Amino acid sequence: MELRPLSSYVRELRPALPAETFAPARSRLLWMPLHLAIIGVVTWAIAAGHVPWLLVPVLSLVLGVSFAGLTFLAHETLHGAVVRGRRLRRVIGWIGLVPFCVSPRLWVAWHNREHHGKTNLASIDPDMYPVLREYQESRIVRAVTDRFALGGRRWTGVLSLLFGYTGQSTQMLLSARRRGFLTRRQHLLAFAETGLGIALWTAVGLLVGFVPFLFVFVLPVIVANWIVMAYILTNHGLSPLTDINDPLVNSLSVTVPRWVEWLTLGFGHHTEHHLFPAMSTRHAPAVREAILARWPERYQSMPLGAALLRLHRTARVYHDPVTLTDPRSGGVWPTLRPRES
Repeated sequence: MELRPLSSYVRELRPALPAETFAPARSRLLWMPLHLAIIGVVTWAIAAGHVPWLLVPVLSLVLGVSFAGLTFLAHETLHGAVVRGRRLRRVIGWIGLVPFCVSPRLWVAWHNREHHGKTNLASIDPDMYPVLREYQESRIVRAVTDRFALGGRRWTGVLSLLFGYTGQSTQMLLSARRRGFLTRRQHLLAFAETGLGIALWTAVGLLVGFVPFLFVFVLPVIVANWIVMAYILTNHGLSPLTDINDPLVNSLSVTVPRWVEWLTLGFGHHTEHHLFPAMSTRHAPAVREAILARWPERYQSMPLGAALLRLHRTARVYHDPVTLTDPRSGGVWPTLRPRES
């Protein structure tokens, strides 16, 4: 399998794309007041008892969709695809990530720098599943992989969808200094940004009461976890490890119905996003067309449901860069690979 560096694709694709595709997509900001209005009105309606209790779980699902929508907006904004100013990006990012109480400072270090810069690099990319050596040497890694990872036909793997983003962001916050993601000062500021989010939701809990809080925050954040993690897990978890950052090999785009793509800001266009992270995914279809015109045999995409099912049926430990294994059963499965390989 021949690997090509990300820069080689960018050099060929950039001249083929209109200049406006690289401009900030400022109109994306209109999603923020919409989602905040939905969250505010629904929270008030539930807390004040203005809706029948049979409808409250349905409204919790609506809140979860808005929580996830804000997160997708924060992701795009913190890449510089919506606004360029650093301070404004941080403010929008904090608001967008506040449903999960994730520090935008942490997210930029963890996701933008570490994950994008070292995608699917074994033992270095913070979003990668373990290699066999790590699984064998760490009791914690074994416990997490065997009990909570989505794979091996284990239905407990659903827990990684329900709580995965909350769990991983907490882990990253606690370990950011040790991993070298953040300096001491930046780490303290990340804790402060996280603490501010926790304080906000604590205040909401005190205002609305325990039972309403379950429906205006706890259930919605579980729904939002599910939505966000369905994409995060499929973006790279089926792909091979690569020592050269080749997005057409180590990333997978997933397809969803048009209305879902609209609500999630096209987050499924993940190969396209890794090629041009500072570009709004509004323009990802144009990038996809340009890729298919040049390397149709290398581009990898499948429906989101099919990707999740494949995660469930395969394993989450890398026996080697192109082979997944379940150490308990000895089963092995190939990773996804471009057709030319």
